[in-house]
Amino acid sequence: METQLPMFNWVEDHRGRVSFGLQVFPQPDDPEPTKRVLAAGRLAEELGFDAFFIGDHPAYAPEPWLHLAVLAATTERIRLGSIVSCAGYRPPVMTARLAADHDNLSGGRLLLGLGIGWNGAEFAQLGLPFPPVGERQAALEEAITVIRGVWGPEPFTFRGRYHHTTEERVTPPPIQRPGPPLILAGGGERVTLRQVARFADACNFGQGRNIGAARTPDDVRRKFAVLRRHCEEVGRPYDDVLRTHFTTWLMLAEDEASAQAKLARYYPEGLTDEQRFTRIAATPDGAIAYFQALADAGVQYFVVQSLDAADVETFRLLAREVAPRVKLGAGSAVDA
Repeated sequence: METQLPMFNWVEDHRGRVSFGLQVFPQPDDPEPTKRVLAAGRLAEELGFDAFFIGDHPAYAPEPWLHLAVLAATTERIRLGSIVSCAGYRPPVMTARLAADHDNLSGGRLLLGLGIGWNGAEFAQLGLPFPPVGERQAALEEAITVIRGVWGPEPFTFRGRYHHTTEERVTPPPIQRPGPPLILAGGGERVTLRQVARFADACNFGQGRNIGAARTPDDVRRKFAVLRRHCEEVGRPYDDVLRTHFTTWLMLAEDEASAQAKLARYYPEGLTDEQRFTRIAATPDGAIAYFQALADAGVQYFVVQSLDAADVETFRLLAREVAPRVKLGAGSAVDA
């Protein structure tokens, strides 16, 4: 049996209800991407979302940690983070420093998302090697060890295959102890979901092939069953892990014709086969049906991404018309 992780209040608070967070990117031709992302973050707090996230693609989008720091200083309640930060883009001690500083700036509101990264072209743009999946998974595990180690009370030394540090201690440490809640991205059933059971406070996967390819409620149920098995194997209560889902791009409108017109505006030449699984253009009623089916399969928390940070209509409809009407499903109930 492995060392038991404590349950975070954030996990406890969201086990008994369905919650929503929002993640945004600006459109590539947006002349003021920074202004748009920050405005979306402040609106997300106003609308009552639990969290606001910024994707981690610094080669072609606003750098998330910088913008999250501004939001930490200009919001009061909403949790902040990235779904997810790529563990390969920064040394783990630097990630630990950024996370600790942000947690202090925000008064303990950081959610730390981590993943192995998937965009080989972006690794090349950043001048970084792009190792095979297995090596990236092993490096992520070492990164988690380093990050949590340097948040501890004593100087921490670690020498692994991929990462090392000598006598490092990040001060001040995060407000949240022993550190911010950790969300691990991906749906790999042999390695990633086992890493979730061992290290994470929340899992996160979705329909895209880079985030688990869980394209039906039955796919979601199967992955949760695998996660439950891994939790049992490491001696951890399954319900100590918050079950979150990543919706790649939601576009909402008041009526079906307007929703399809919005989709056509973004994709005038139509969707690729992959995009048909991951782009959702719907009315509020259609979105409720989509999210409720996933909640019935066991999802407790939705991270909904927009690739247009200016799509205020979607944000408002999601917060006011959709989120209040999605209820905890039988598959999401906490074990007695």
